[in-house]
Amino acid sequence: MECYVVDTTRSPYARLKPVPINRVLITDNFWKPRLELLRRVTLKEQYRFLEETGRLDNFRVVAGKGGVFRWRIADDSDVYKWLEAVAYTIAYQPDEELIELANSVINDIKNAQEQDGYLFTYQQFYKEKYKRWENLRDMHELYCAGHLIQAAIAHFRATGKDDFLKVAIKLADCIYNTFGPNKRLGVPGHPEIEMALVELFRVTRKEKYLSLAEFFINNRGKGLIGGSAYHIDHVPFRKLKEIVGHAVRALYLNCGATDIYMETGDLSLFKTLERLWHNMTSRKMYITGGVGSRYEGEAFGDDYELPNYRAYAETCAAIANFMWNWRMLLATGECKYADVMELALYNGILAGISLDGKRYFYVNPLADRGARRRQPWFSCACCPTNIVRLLASLPGYLFTTSKEGVWVHLYIGSKVRISPDNTHSINLELYTEYPWKGDIELYIDTDISLMFTLYLRIPFWCDEGDIIVNGKSLNERIIPGSYFKIRRVWKRGDRVQLHLPMRTKMIVSHPFVLNNSCRISLMRGPIVYCFEYEDNKDFDVWCLAIPISTTIKAQYEPNLLNGVVTLLGEGYVVNHKAWNDNLYLPLDKVKMEFKKVKFKAIPYFAWANRGIGPMIVWVRLLS
Repeated sequence: MECYVVDTTRSPYARLKPVPINRVLITDNFWKPRLELLRRVTLKEQYRFLEETGRLDNFRVVAGKGGVFRWRIADDSDVYKWLEAVAYTIAYQPDEELIELANSVINDIKNAQEQDGYLFTYQQFYKEKYKRWENLRDMHELYCAGHLIQAAIAHFRATGKDDFLKVAIKLADCIYNTFGPNKRLGVPGHPEIEMALVELFRVTRKEKYLSLAEFFINNRGKGLIGGSAYHIDHVPFRKLKEIVGHAVRALYLNCGATDIYMETGDLSLFKTLERLWHNMTSRKMYITGGVGSRYEGEAFGDDYELPNYRAYAETCAAIANFMWNWRMLLATGECKYADVMELALYNGILAGISLDGKRYFYVNPLADRGARRRQPWFSCACCPTNIVRLLASLPGYLFTTSKEGVWVHLYIGSKVRISPDNTHSINLELYTEYPWKGDIELYIDTDISLMFTLYLRIPFWCDEGDIIVNGKSLNERIIPGSYFKIRRVWKRGDRVQLHLPMRTKMIVSHPFVLNNSCRISLMRGPIVYCFEYEDNKDFDVWCLAIPISTTIKAQYEPNLLNGVVTLLGEGYVVNHKAWNDNLYLPLDKVKMEFKKVKFKAIPYFAWANRGIGPMIVWVRLLS
């Protein structure tokens, strides 16, 4: 079996075809240890929490096996997301303990399913007071069903066993028999089912699942769940002018719409998706790739409303951003989508899990006084299980193919067996110390000479560089935010080198982002940096100001935070004690004292892994 995350190999309106997880082996020093930690520690720790919090017992209770029923909204989905992560993990590297745990959990789920396919433990336990499908806005029946379907598909692709897939099909049929034209009207309060149904269509080739996904998209905006912008139900999907509402819901909805477009070619959907993407990336996305600026409703705010200290930027929203951009990339082959994927992956997503793989952020502020720390679990634990399924699926996002050739999207040290023409296969090996260095080497091994185009992503942050084939520079200009194309007859032993210089850059915001007025952040390659108390104990990092002329040195520190590149330089700090406990003072009453200091910045993803103290991403600029 081939284990795809999103299988567009037969999607008529997708430009790119993914390479299965099980054909990729990650070998580098950045991601390989993280995936190993995920397999050895994180997934098994999460299973313990699924047991301790009653999430697994809920299935046993409704199956008549005894126990205590405990429930919070969407608890079933945590079990399904964990199973999806396990499926990707065992497809990549079999693990007998995880396989046994997954089989046990799947058995509990099967026992809990009702005869007609219905499965939602809250309703099943409280069936006397809550009717099926009675409150689609709040109860998350369809949301949980979507996660079950995705987990079952992943398990089927990873193992070839269809017992869990049969559960998913039975549940999908129950939903299909309930909703649709001339049946019950409705849309989910939390989108997720749409992309799951399209993926089920891709597995089974049964059109009814695709049509049901279209039905849910087409019925939004009719007020069936109250008509609020929070639920993206205020206007029909195709009439949306800006991205609004609960960030994860909005982005999951866009994932489903993109999947539908790749199967149907509905341009009205795609034009809407392009409009929403532009609105999000040009007005509503944090520099980390995080989205959702408001605590209220975990929602997108107004244009340029991007507070730092009060940023919500839910980990799940950064994951959803990655997922949507992956689908847009598959649909178009446009580099801008891969750029957002990389930005979110190395910053907004990776910050959501601790370096030891045991603690998580639900929200990801860009400034903090030391109050926020990752937690081992949450009562609403969507982020921990979501981040593991994303990281476990990472090998599936590195490469794709198209009728023209082979595409390289994420520069991660790896080996892959890939078929450029769907007939002959090649082995490709990629060596790099990315994200710390922008030097990449690719080696091609093929039994016969093959003509195809190699597409190499030139990231948005790269202003110049060089591409060398078999020791000879191509001497061609590279364009940031595009794919460089090399078309030739490839043979065994061919070597391609990319030199993408990583220079530290001072980034400024659009002037309408008032929180960042006269401030800068530091980026090097795809990595966003922050200033943390642990590295700057002689001053308060919130008072730091960096002169525009400062020389910043990048330095790899192998013994810091599992090995990171830090940024070193000199700046100034204002004496905040001059305010003498006053909130406001006339300018002529304040003695503005600046002290020269040396600073160190670390990657944002690594903050809050040591002592407690202030952190900040955007600092003052001295011109």
